[in-house]
Amino acid sequence: METAPFTKRLFRTKPTAQIVAEGGHGEGGELRRSMGLVQLTLFSVGATLGTGIFVVLGEATPLAGPAIVVSFVLAALTALFSALSYAELAGTIPVSGSSYSYAYATLGELVAWVCGWCLLLEYAVSVSAVAVGWGQYLNQFLGSTVGWTIPEAVSGPPGEGGVINLTAMAVVFLAAGLLLRGASESATANVVMVFVKVAVLVFFCVLAFTAFDSGNLAPFAPLGLAGISAAGAKVFFSYIGFDAASTAGEEAKNPKRDLPLAILLSLGIVTLIYVGVALAAVGAVPWMEIGGSKATLAVVLQSATDATWPGIILSVGAVVSIASVVLVVLYGQTRILFAMSRDGLIPRIFQKVNPRRQVPVANTVIVSLFVALLAGLVPLGRLADATSIGTLFAFAIVNIGVIVLRFGQPGLPRSFRTPLYPITPVLGVGFCGYLMVKLDGATWLTFTIWTIIGLIAYFLYGFRRSRLAQRGGTP
Repeated sequence: METAPFTKRLFRTKPTAQIVAEGGHGEGGELRRSMGLVQLTLFSVGATLGTGIFVVLGEATPLAGPAIVVSFVLAALTALFSALSYAELAGTIPVSGSSYSYAYATLGELVAWVCGWCLLLEYAVSVSAVAVGWGQYLNQFLGSTVGWTIPEAVSGPPGEGGVINLTAMAVVFLAAGLLLRGASESATANVVMVFVKVAVLVFFCVLAFTAFDSGNLAPFAPLGLAGISAAGAKVFFSYIGFDAASTAGEEAKNPKRDLPLAILLSLGIVTLIYVGVALAAVGAVPWMEIGGSKATLAVVLQSATDATWPGIILSVGAVVSIASVVLVVLYGQTRILFAMSRDGLIPRIFQKVNPRRQVPVANTVIVSLFVALLAGLVPLGRLADATSIGTLFAFAIVNIGVIVLRFGQPGLPRSFRTPLYPITPVLGVGFCGYLMVKLDGATWLTFTIWTIIGLIAYFLYGFRRSRLAQRGGTP
């Protein structure tokens, strides 16, 4: 007799009207609505553009050869199906919790918790992974200009020549300092950094295409479909971040209109740049020479032009642009934890808002310390793969959520509707599952252990303290 109530409590959903009504409110203050469409779009671009091209390209190209271009398209297609589902739910439930809140409204508390736990893996760990690459480009710049580099012991990840990556920790703390000043200030800084980032990548393409040799593209797919798929699973990491705008739902001026547009526009912008840069890279130098360095694009330019100055410019741009990824993704992590805390699933300190700055100060400080330690102590490769599988799981949940919400609440006002429903969300689930299968056993083991730890945390804390369970909700 006790099983039914227990099961209903685990899968109790939170009404969409209640989720939206609570938006913007935290303990001690409210978040300030200050972001328009341009800022939201560039927020997602800032979170996405840089992770794959500046860091992962060198790891993925040896898996697919010149067909790495197709791998980026495959990953983009996978992201698109999920982006359409994100756009529908972001316009319907415009709050900071992103896919965590969407799961709470459609699939129940336990699934929402697991999704939020995966988002912790996606956001916090991806910040750490990107921060590791930042130190590599900083050294590329310093070595080319002053002939001195930061010692590997404090600029490289442990296990790859480093003891503690202090440069990675430094960029995390710099981003945290900016976030503590306010969301509007952070968004403005991100706009500037994104323009620098795009300008640098256009500069790369112009120079690389001057050395383009079609012979470098043959054979186009030396490792076949398996290589393209494996590289696609790896570079999917580079699309993480298109959903960043959804975490700003409670600080957007017109969230129902702007969030769906920002998500889709940012994915289109990023895909065009990724494909262009990847094609320029494999066309400029033989694909076998791409790899072995975290500063891949700088190495490509130096090889293609036989000059050091282009690499210097690229390194400067990369240092700035990767910092923007750290800034925005760190922001997203704090806002998701803000929503989870408001629901009682994690400690109240994460929802406390500074009434003067209108930002969750304690939340930002705690997350920044955690991410900095992760960035300083864990190697990049495993971080990137673990992030991909957590993200793919969360994206699958969002696609399922669209179907459940359409079925359960067909009359709910929606500012954007996923086209070709239900084909689009079904394909989204399928593509996510396909890429998850392509990840190696060690990554699955990491994901399984992470999920088990999350479930233990939920039953020890969130299950008993859930505000929805205490007040009663919709089973």
